[in-house]
Amino acid sequence: MSAPTDHPYDFDPAYGFRLDDLLALRPPEAPPGFDDFWRARYRRALATSPRPTLSETETQHRRWRVQDVGYTSTDDFPIGGWLLTPRRGRVRRGLVVGHGYGGRDGPDFDIPVDETAVLFPCFRGLSRSRGAAISSDPQQHVLHDIDQPDRYILGGCVDDLWLAASALERLFPEVAGRIGYAGTSFGGGIGALAIARDARIDRGHLEVPTFGNMPLWLTLPTVGSGHAAQGHVARRAGAIETLRLFDAATAATRIQVPMLIAVARFDPVVAPPCQFSVANAVPTSNVHETVILDAGHVDYPGIEDQHARLAHKVGRFFEAT
Repeated sequence: MSAPTDHPYDFDPAYGFRLDDLLALRPPEAPPGFDDFWRARYRRALATSPRPTLSETETQHRRWRVQDVGYTSTDDFPIGGWLLTPRRGRVRRGLVVGHGYGGRDGPDFDIPVDETAVLFPCFRGLSRSRGAAISSDPQQHVLHDIDQPDRYILGGCVDDLWLAASALERLFPEVAGRIGYAGTSFGGGIGALAIARDARIDRGHLEVPTFGNMPLWLTLPTVGSGHAAQGHVARRAGAIETLRLFDAATAATRIQVPMLIAVARFDPVVAPPCQFSVANAVPTSNVHETVILDAGHVDYPGIEDQHARLAHKVGRFFEAT
């Protein structure tokens, strides 16, 4: 393991877990009404017309045509982002790419896919989807409407992902049934929640996903969004009932499509036990692979090599069909 041994945190970002301990973690049981809650939410999202719009940008790239994209999510929330389409070859697949809690300043031109329309949405309240009533500070964003399960911000972000898939189908009917999802950190947790319910997404890649194993997430020291949630639950214990509905590990037990999940053994932002709880929860009958990184959300010796190998796997994963 090449994770940092000298770090500025007043806690151990490996949390004392050995690899065997991490691999033995299991997701918490679903709370009552979990599946009914998500089933109803998905039906509502599918009934929403995304009304996608495209406009040209001044950004030029040798490999990709770059366009600004907008679409409408649930509650008439306007979502902004970017669309990449290949300059050469046809569009054969679709891919939605989520982002971490830092938001997104632009598309990732190094995404290792071909013949793919790649949609980079910004989840509500963040980057191009900022809303006046929603803080873009992760410590505040994660608490937005936390005491109202039907309005909690994480559910809205899952809706935004589902409506991104709807927008891709409107723009490129030929990708229906061939839409993948890739998300890191915040986008990884949102991805697990979304993929568990959406049969239109045929495979997913999650990297260092958050929101896994909420009961454990709320007990482990962190500098990430979990720190704000811990403080809120300490003041208002009822919020735990909302968070149980948004447990990415519980949702992952419902995933039935191929998955490639990258998890880290050292991470001060998303506790590794929570990441592994998501990866371990995917049914063993499913076609999936777990890639173990030395660390997440920090630099470490060998990071370039590990991420290069992961990028190669991601490219092969999304070319598989």
